[in-house]
Amino acid sequence: MIPLNRRTSLPRAGMDYFDARRKPHNVGKIIAALVLTTLCIFVLKQSPGFGGNSVFSRHEHGVTHVLVTGGAGYIGSHAALRLLKDNYRVTIVDNLSRGNMGAVKVLQGLFPQPGRLQFIFADLGNQKSVNKIFAENAFDAVMHFAAVAYVGESTLEPLRYYHNITSNTLLILEAMASHGVQTLIYSSTCATYGEPDKMPITEATPQFPINPYGKAKKMAEDIIIDFSNSKGADMAVMILRLEPFLQLHRYFNVIGSDPEGRLGEAPRPELREHGRISGACFDAALGVIPGLKVKGTDYPTADGTCIRDYIDVTDLVDAHVKALNKAEPRKVGIYNVGTGRGRSVNEFVDACKKATGVNIKIEYLNRRPGDYAEVYSDPTKINKELNWTAHYTDLKESLSVAWRWQKSHPRGYGPN
Repeated sequence: MIPLNRRTSLPRAGMDYFDARRKPHNVGKIIAALVLTTLCIFVLKQSPGFGGNSVFSRHEHGVTHVLVTGGAGYIGSHAALRLLKDNYRVTIVDNLSRGNMGAVKVLQGLFPQPGRLQFIFADLGNQKSVNKIFAENAFDAVMHFAAVAYVGESTLEPLRYYHNITSNTLLILEAMASHGVQTLIYSSTCATYGEPDKMPITEATPQFPINPYGKAKKMAEDIIIDFSNSKGADMAVMILRLEPFLQLHRYFNVIGSDPEGRLGEAPRPELREHGRISGACFDAALGVIPGLKVKGTDYPTADGTCIRDYIDVTDLVDAHVKALNKAEPRKVGIYNVGTGRGRSVNEFVDACKKATGVNIKIEYLNRRPGDYAEVYSDPTKINKELNWTAHYTDLKESLSVAWRWQKSHPRGYGPN
């Protein structure tokens, strides 16, 4: 008779025997899983962004990696396009408060190759975010466009402008210093000059800004220059002052868009009243607004309307890229960017009508106190030192190019 303890042990003996037969099969599964896991880890490590091994996180011989702040905006996106066409590696940082994700998607579609372009959604007013961006990326230069940029709005929200322009620039400089990035191209404004005593404006014209936008930019310039002049900074800095003088309502004088129709200007609806003159022209042609308001017809000019300088965005971007190529350590270059040729408001309106084919309604109003008859800059310095000259100087052609984009994108880039 089999004792109870032996009888109960038989199933265990049987199970032991059964497990022993399965063991080689299980070992094979384990080995296969380990091989597959190792292979996956290897593949992941070769892909951009894994464990900090992204091509954006390391310097590469023959490749210049440029951080473009505000690269989803009107000017910034055109600058990113030009840099990518010139084989730069580009990182765009934008919080999309004024920029358009649609513009970034266009660029991503044009340059899908690994290591060409990356987009980082971030607020440059957040110090931790800024430091993280610089810690995780190997930048060779910074092209700083990001800023709120409407003169009229700055008088309504001055603190916002000082934070967004001056404070954010300071945070970027601190991050550059901490991470050894020594080349800065700063997109500034001729609003830092205020109301000059004589024309044309040169780089030696005294700076006495009269609105928060101009004052905030002037402060940022001062911080950049002081830091560049400090011992051991070894910075290569270029400051480009654009043309934001007022006419009609409160419009910025950059016009045009990508000649190949890939990018355009798409301001948010709530910002149109502060926007650029070309945007107002197109809104009037589309019936979004009833017409254009021209303030002043009794100026001492050929047709009685005031004269301003208008620059095509393609020329403007070219100036920034030339500045990047010419930047030298321990030097600060300061340049006004303009055509050097003024056009009357009536000339602009006529060009707008011809470009759109719409007989836009014009309302003539009294001039504003303090408005100058002529405002334009002297481009001699930038012509000579950077070999830069404006080429897209036909008002009608620049407006026609931009109008084609507007007509084909009635809702801009669409929602972000």
